[in-house]
Amino acid sequence: MSHKEAYLSKPWLKHYSAGVPSEVEVLEMSVPELFDRMAEKYANRPALIFYGKKISYRELKELVDRLATALADLGVKKGDTVAIYLLNSPQYVISYFATLRLGAKVTPISPVYTSIEVRHQLTDSEATTVICQDILHDNLEKAGVPLARVILTGIDEYLPPLKRLLGKSAKAKAYGGKKPPTAESLGREGVYSFPGLLKKYPPTPPAVAIDPRTDLAVLPYTGGTTGLPKAAMLTHRNLIALQGQARAFWPVLEEGKEVVMAFLPFFHIYGQVVVMIAGLAQGATLVLFTTPDIDEILSAMEKYQASGFYGVPTLFEYLKEYEKTDRVNWKRLKLIVCGADTLHESTMEGWEKRTGSQIFEGYGMTETTSASHGNPLGRCKKGFFGIPLPNVKAAVIEPEGAEFMPVGEVGEMILAGPNIMQGYWKRPESTSEVMLEIDGEKWLRTGDLVSMDEEGYFHFFDRKRDLIKYKGYSVFARHVEEVLYKHPKIKAAGVVGVPDPAVGNLIKAYVVLEGEARGKISEEEIIDFCRENLAHYKVPRIVEFRGELPKTDVGKVSRRELREECEAT
Repeated sequence: MSHKEAYLSKPWLKHYSAGVPSEVEVLEMSVPELFDRMAEKYANRPALIFYGKKISYRELKELVDRLATALADLGVKKGDTVAIYLLNSPQYVISYFATLRLGAKVTPISPVYTSIEVRHQLTDSEATTVICQDILHDNLEKAGVPLARVILTGIDEYLPPLKRLLGKSAKAKAYGGKKPPTAESLGREGVYSFPGLLKKYPPTPPAVAIDPRTDLAVLPYTGGTTGLPKAAMLTHRNLIALQGQARAFWPVLEEGKEVVMAFLPFFHIYGQVVVMIAGLAQGATLVLFTTPDIDEILSAMEKYQASGFYGVPTLFEYLKEYEKTDRVNWKRLKLIVCGADTLHESTMEGWEKRTGSQIFEGYGMTETTSASHGNPLGRCKKGFFGIPLPNVKAAVIEPEGAEFMPVGEVGEMILAGPNIMQGYWKRPESTSEVMLEIDGEKWLRTGDLVSMDEEGYFHFFDRKRDLIKYKGYSVFARHVEEVLYKHPKIKAAGVVGVPDPAVGNLIKAYVVLEGEARGKISEEEIIDFCRENLAHYKVPRIVEFRGELPKTDVGKVSRRELREECEAT
C-alpha cells in the first residue's frame, strides 16, 4: 500500500462507535430552513434560557422573523454583509438567524477588539449594517467606518425583571467602564433601537431563495499567513454539513432532549457553530451566559440538568482544581468536549480523577467550519485529538511539498470534505496558498504539523506558521509584531508563545530598542502600548529587551530560535 492509499483507505473507520456511518447525507437546505424545521417541531420547548428568562422555539422564530422583516425594510438585501458586534445574548441568536433568512451574510466581531481591529473587519468584510451592543457603541464610533445603519441593543432587554438593574452596570464594568450611547447619538439618522424594530415590524419577512452550495452564510475572521486577520468564506452547505457530521459522530445526543451550556463566545467559530447552531439544529435548550462566570455556570448546570458541555483546555485545567467543581454530577452528562487548543494529558487525567467523567478532545479550524476530528465515544485516546468525522478525508503531506508522508511520520495535515471553506474572502493569493487539488478534489492545507498512527488517530505537534494559542484564542505573532513596530522607540521585535499549562501559551515579546531609548523605557510601558492597540488576549505578558535578535538566512527575525531559547530555560 502506498503512503497515499494508507490515508485514503481511512483506517480510522474501524474505530467509529457502533452505528456511526462512514458517510452522511448532507441536507440540501439553508440554515434558516433547518431552524424553521426545529421551531415547528419543538415550538413549546425552551430554545434559550438567559439568566432565568426562557424563550421558546415558537417565540424565537417570531423574533427572528420580526427582525428579518425590519432589516429588509431598512434596505438589507441578499448578499449584503451584516456585522454582529454583541455579547452572547438572545439578541445575538435573533440577529444571526434573521440575517441569514434574508440571504445576507454575517461577520461576527469580537467584543474585545480595539477600534483599529473593528475598522479592519468592517472595511474588509464590506459590512453596511452593524448590530451593536450599546456599551460597545463608543468603540464602533472610534472605528470611523461609514455605515448605512447601526442597530443598538442593551444586554438588559432580555434579563428577568430582578436582574435588569444589574445588567448594564455589570457588563459595562466588565468591558472597561464603557457607557451606553447618549440620547443624542440614538437620535441620529441611521441609528435604530433593536427592541423598537421588533415592536414595529410584523413577523412577515420576504421570501428569499438561497442556494446552500454557493450562497455565503458567514465570514468569520481568522489569523493566517499575513499579519491582519482574513475571513473564511463559509456557505450554508458548509454549516449544514458540519451539523450532520458531528451529530452522526456523537450519536449519544438526542434531538429535542438536550440542555447545553452556551458560554463559549458566539463570535468565535467554536461557540458559534458547535454550540449555538448545533444546539438549535437539534432542538436543544441553550443556557446562555454573556460572560463565563464559573459559579453561575456550575449552578445552572444542576438547575437545568445540563447534558452537554463544551470548553477549552484552560477551563478544564481550572475546573479540575476548583473547589466548587463537585457541585455538578459530571458523570451524568452525555458529552463533554474540549476544543480550540491542545488538551494536556495531565489535565485530562486530573479531570477524570476529580470528576469520574471523560473529556472528548476534538480538532477544528475556522476554515473547517469549526471541526474535522474528534475522539469517538468509548475509545478516547489520550494525547490524540481524534479521528476524522464522517465525510472527512485527512492525510499528512510534506510541509513544504505535496508528497504523502509515511504513517507515523510528522508532516502538514490536509483535509477534504463538505465542511471545508470555499476560500478566503477577497484573498485569491492566500486561498491558492492553502488549497490544493488531488485527483480532482479540493484539499485544505491546515498549516498544522501532525502525525497519524496505524489506527488512524491524529497527534498534534506544532503550528507551521507561528500561531499562538492563549486561553483558546488564536494569536498571530506577526500581528503583534506589527503593533510593536509602530512604537517610535522600537527597532526590532520578535513574538513567540511560551508554553504554560494554565493558559496554553503566554505571549512573549523580544524587543530591541533604539539606542537613545535603552534603559529609559520599561517592560510595562511596552505592554501598556500594546493594550492600547490590541485586543486583551493578544497583549504580550512577558517583554524581554535584547541588544539584537537572531535572524534567518534572509534577514527575518527567527522565531524558531527564540522559541527554542524559551523551551531551554
